[in-house]
This record gives sequence, structure tokens and C-alpha cells, in this order.
Amino acid sequence: MRNAVLLGLSLLFYGWGERQWMIVMIASIAFNWLGALAVDRWRERWSQRWVLALVVGVNLAALAYFKYAGFALRTLNELLGALGLRELAAVEPHLPLGISFFTFHAISYVVDVYRRQSRALENPLDTALYFALFPQLIAGPIIRYHYIEDQLRERAARLVDVARGIERFVTGLAKKVLIANVAARCADQIFALDPQNLGFGTAWVGVLAYTIQIYFDFSGYSDMAIGLGGMFGFKFPENFNYPYTSRSVTEFWRRWHMSLSSWFRDYVYIPLGGNRLSAGRTYFNLGAVFLLCGLWHGASWTFVIWGALHGLFLVLERAFLGRPLAVLPRALQHAYTLLVVCIGWVFFRAPDLQTAGNFLWAMSGAAGVSRASHPVSLFVTPAVQLAAVAALLFAVPLVPHVLGVWGKKDQARLWLGVPVMAVLLMLCVSHLATTSYNPFIYFRF
Repeated sequence: MRNAVLLGLSLLFYGWGERQWMIVMIASIAFNWLGALAVDRWRERWSQRWVLALVVGVNLAALAYFKYAGFALRTLNELLGALGLRELAAVEPHLPLGISFFTFHAISYVVDVYRRQSRALENPLDTALYFALFPQLIAGPIIRYHYIEDQLRERAARLVDVARGIERFVTGLAKKVLIANVAARCADQIFALDPQNLGFGTAWVGVLAYTIQIYFDFSGYSDMAIGLGGMFGFKFPENFNYPYTSRSVTEFWRRWHMSLSSWFRDYVYIPLGGNRLSAGRTYFNLGAVFLLCGLWHGASWTFVIWGALHGLFLVLERAFLGRPLAVLPRALQHAYTLLVVCIGWVFFRAPDLQTAGNFLWAMSGAAGVSRASHPVSLFVTPAVQLAAVAALLFAVPLVPHVLGVWGKKDQARLWLGVPVMAVLLMLCVSHLATTSYNPFIYFRF
């Protein structure tokens, strides 16, 4: 009964924002429920692999149509135009909310059943709840089926879990509203300018503001999802582990969007051969995975370049860069990693490659634009300065350490946590009530 009620509310939540295209998610649920049952029951038959291939293929085909058909057609038309040939009619399918996330859930579900890590769910309502569970439905984290298989059948929602869930939710809301949204205004204003007229300082302020925005936007949403799941008795995996403290790009991807990177590792990288084959094949596998990772984020060449950039540095660190990097002072290791990550965020944020190139040119200082055209002081307001200080504090594990020392006992945690959460919640509500500016970056993925 709890599953049925939670499923109904999850479908209501999804339908509130995606009413007309809700049929896509429902069709995906039904198809994968039947597909997993077929894979589970034909374990000893030669046709099992064909059924698995069919189910995974249909999932990928649906994702490719809705997310990449327009991009593929635009690219083809550019090629045809360059050759002087007639262009094809434009097609731009609607992108259903959360399709990247529930498609990856579907693939992990069926593959886990095929690998005998889990048994297929007989009850279609339980299967539907795994796909549609509202805290993680729109923007993750990506939860593998075997991780919550037992929780779908039996779980306990204790009062202490509800209290901790509320605490985690409010923390995520504060990260999103009080830090990410403030940084987003600064980043949006600078990225909206003509990059050919940007000075060195203003360009760096823009990319650093976006660096703050995207981390606290997405990690804040993940915190809210984990907190909401905890209120209902679910334990979701962590999605971030202070990625900006990394000392290499390899370490960054062990800490950033961990549910996505582990998904690609287990369902793409390892099946391709992982690092079990030759060094060349390992480098190819890393490059392929991060090209796909870039495309997963968006149907644009900017995302392809972003994925290729990270894949390139992962290959370089594995081939020869890792050893000399390890002997450098820690400050230089952090600076190197943040530099690569910030350059990548330019491609992630820019609308096209030309804009990204001009922005990087401004960041290099070679543009020679006068500071008077767009002074830094115009964008770094007191609110942005305060958000930047808060971002520095929460981007490192300092606050959890202090709270852990002060709040080891439940009574101390109560006296310390409740007032802090109450103040944060009031600040968030006040901010949301006075502004309609509330972008969620990962909703469009």
C-alpha cells in the first residue's frame, strides 16, 4: 500500500510538469517490466542475450530519438549546406523531463537481472515506483536497481530517518537557493555579454561563478533527493564527495556525479574491456566513455568537446602525467585540476563552440579588452561575495568536521542542528518568495 501511494504521488509530481509526454515514461516502465521478466525467466536459453539486446536497444533508440534526432539533423544539414546540397526538413522532438535518468535506470534494471545480481520484480507497481520515485526522477542521482531492490519490498521509515531527511533536504535547499542561484545571476550576466568585449578579470569571474553555480545547484538537488528519500525509508547513494578538493582529473571523477561515473564504469567501460586489455585499448575505452558522457549531458558539440576534454586528461594522467603530478606540491595539484575543470565548464555553459572559444581567449588575457568596458565590480555584488565565501566553506569538508565534533551526542546535535536548519529554511523561503529566478541546470538533461 505504501508503494502504491508513493507511486501515485510520484506520477502526479511528474505529470505536473510533463503532462502531455507522461505516456513516454509509462510506456518505458511497461516495456522494461516485461523485458526484465523475459530475461529473468529465459536464463538458460540462448535467446536471453537477444532479449537483453532488444530491450537495451529499444531504450537507447528512444533516448536517441527524443534527445539527439534534432542535433543529428542539424549537423547533417550543415554538412549538406557546405556541399551545396538541399537541406532536409527540420525536426526537433520534444525532450521529456528526466528521460536520460529513467532510461539509465531502465538499462541498469534489465542488465542487473541479466547478470543475476537481482531478480525481476513481479509486481508492476513496484517496478513503476523504482522508475518514477519522485525525489530522484527529474535529476538523479542515478540509482541502480540492485541498490534499492530490498528497499522496494521492505523498508522502515523511522522518526530519526525523517528528522535526518529534513536536515539533509534543508541543507540541499540552502545550497541551491542561497549559493547556486546567487552565483547563477552573476554567471548568466557575464555569459550573456559579447565574449569579444570581455576583459580578463570579468571572464574569470564569469567562469568561477558558473563553477560555483553548477556544483551547488546539482549537489543541492542531490541532497534534497537523498533527504526526501530518507523521509520515506529509502537510502540513496551519495552523488558528490567534495569534488573541488580533487588533486587530479581522475580523482575529480571519483567525486563528481558519482552515480553517473559509476554507471558508465559498470555498464560501458568494463564491458568494453576496461583496463584488462592493452594500454591502447584502455585509452580508447576511456575516450569513448567520456565522449558518451558528454553526449549524455546534451545534444551539442560543446558537450562533446567537454566530454572529450575530460577523457583526454584522464588518458594523459593514466599514460604519463599522473606520476609527475603526484610529486608536485598539493597546491599546484589543486590548481591544475581546477584549471582543467574550469576550462571544461566554459564549453559546458557556452551555447556554441565559437562563444566558448572567444570566452577562453578572454580568459587567457590575450584579448586585450579594456577593463572599463565591463568592470568586475559591476558583477561582484555584496550578495555574490557572500555566496562566494559560503561556497568556499561548503566546497571543503570543514563544516561537517566541525559539526561532527560538536554534535557527536544526539542532544548536542539537537541543540545545534535545529536552530541552524530553522534559520536556513526561513532564509530560503524568504529568497524564493522575493524572486522568480530559480533555474535548475540538470532539469534539461
